Amino acid sequence: MAPKHHPTPLSGGDRKALAKELGRARAMTTILAAQSEEARSKGEALIRQADKLLCEAVNERWWADGGPADPSPTIDQAINGGYPWLQIECSRCRTRRDVDLAALRHPPTTFVHDLAGRLRCSKCAKAGKRPPATLLQLAQRDRHPDPET
Repeated sequence: MAPKHHPTPLSGGDRKALAKELGRARAMTTILAAQSEEARSKGEALIRQADKLLCEAVNERWWADGGPADPSPTIDQAINGGYPWLQIECSRCRTRRDVDLAALRHPPTTFVHDLAGRLRCSKCAKAGKRPPATLLQLAQRDRHPDPET
């Protein structure tokens, strides 16, 4: 956006008054920008806290009800809330594994409970079977970190 042009007044008193008002306006933009940044950071912290509480509530509901429940957080909300891992279990061979939600090729607005029918056991896939996964819980870290890292 092009800067606004203020024609310079002819008299000295008007020029001084215009310079004073322009100085106030520039100072006010700095103050308002700082307040905006502060409010934005507070808002982001509140959203992160809300996402974390949603993930904890879903984990408790899954534990109490024995399976995934609708509604659940989206992939983005789970990652933002500090729960980037999903613990699943194969419904056929009972093999447990952790899935990194950030590495999934699903849209970030996909609900976590919708992943139950999409995730498959790689061990059973080698045997020609494709049973769906059972969602256990959202986790803050991988249960079995790689030994290389």
